[in-house]
Amino acid sequence: MNIEHTNPGHAAIADARQFGRVAVVMGGASAEREVSLDSGRNVLAALKSRGVDAHAVDGIPALLDALRSGHFARVFNILHGRGGEDGVLQGALQSLHVPFTGSGVLGSALSMDKIRTKQVWEAVGLPTPRYARYRVGDDIGAAIARLGLPVIVKPSHEGSSVGITRVRSVADLPAAVELAARYDGELVIEQLIDGEEYTVGILHGDALPSIHIVPKGQFYDYHAKYVAEDTKYICPGLDAAAEEQIRALALRAFEAVDCAGWGRVDFMRDREGRFHLLEVNTTPGMTSHSLVPKAARAIGIEFAELCWRILETSLTGAAR
Repeated sequence: MNIEHTNPGHAAIADARQFGRVAVVMGGASAEREVSLDSGRNVLAALKSRGVDAHAVDGIPALLDALRSGHFARVFNILHGRGGEDGVLQGALQSLHVPFTGSGVLGSALSMDKIRTKQVWEAVGLPTPRYARYRVGDDIGAAIARLGLPVIVKPSHEGSSVGITRVRSVADLPAAVELAARYDGELVIEQLIDGEEYTVGILHGDALPSIHIVPKGQFYDYHAKYVAEDTKYICPGLDAAAEEQIRALALRAFEAVDCAGWGRVDFMRDREGRFHLLEVNTTPGMTSHSLVPKAARAIGIEFAELCWRILETSLTGAAR
């Protein structure tokens, strides 16, 4: 699964003028606004360095106004979280017949909902930690009795470790539920897998090398992802056999929820060496700490080239 493969759906572009005027939509109103702005500024600078006529647009309303006025030929979507990754923006762009990067409506909506993603994976026999759906007021005791401790409590519709708590004692449950319930939608109470964390980027139907994430602290939380300078990233993160296994599993998981173009699949590997799927990100971060750029760089794809290749996904998604 080498990223240098030429995929049937990969339309390589040699001239920046073929992209036309590009809107790089970033920011928005989700809980991940600041990360999205950081990602967006990096993508914008990279595309401009390659001669692309790219322009920043903050949020969906401003983007739609500009598109209706005919200002842009296509959209590089780098909105993280609600609105940008859940099918809302994708549906609006499809209705306006405007090409855009990444997954379409179905893949975006499914993968943004952690519960429904897990239901699809279970239906096709892919491994994911045991879990319980939970709404405030439900019998949390029954969920814990079935899953046991420790568990992870998290919102079903957020990313970037927003609203997540690792719970090792019953006394910690109320605070965990209170934090996760600040966000819309159901909560997920998920079996905590004791092991190592990995991630695999996807680009044009190929899996990038895995990254083994080793935070200095006990968990890879928001601080470790976006602030800390002491988190270690080992890429590729596995020996040859396990690397082949995780990359094949990442592609199966990505395709099972109808994702396309580019994205990232997150895993835990337990002490017995078994992989467990956690979630799919359809618009991963593109900050200095982000994982897809690190994996691409490991095989010689520098940041500006990566942004160019992601922009190319807007030319191959017409059949969404």
